[in-house]
Amino acid sequence: QVQLVESGGGLVQAGGSLRLSCAVSGRTRSRYAMGWFRQAPGKDRNFVASITWSAGNTYYADSEKGRFTISRDKSKNTVYLQMNSLKSEDTAVYYCAANPSMVGVTTMDYFDYWGQGTQVTVSS
Repeated sequence: QVQLVESGGGLVQAGGSLRLSCAVSGRTRSRYAMGWFRQAPGKDRNFVASITWSAGNTYYADSEKGRFTISRDKSKNTVYLQMNSLKSEDTAVYYCAANPSMVGVTTMDYFDYWGQGTQVTVSS
């Protein structure tokens, strides 16, 4: 099993930056890939970015490329999402998730473990 705890959300002005953190505990075998997803009010939860735990390969949704950076620190068992040039449309609850399989590293259905989410609000 894997336990995930997000932090770092908050209120920021448009154009600003935030760094989200996800503390990971539990079986390493259950976290082949780690991902960030977000859900805006009244909308579906969508993929933002993911990273393979061992190799550090990264994947991004097209709308986040160049603005967001996902990384992981194995020594701290933590995954990060650095978000720059934030826009009002980035306002959402951001979720950290773990994928134990070697497939679907950008597909929500393959992520079995989820954190409780952290709110990001971007004011215009």
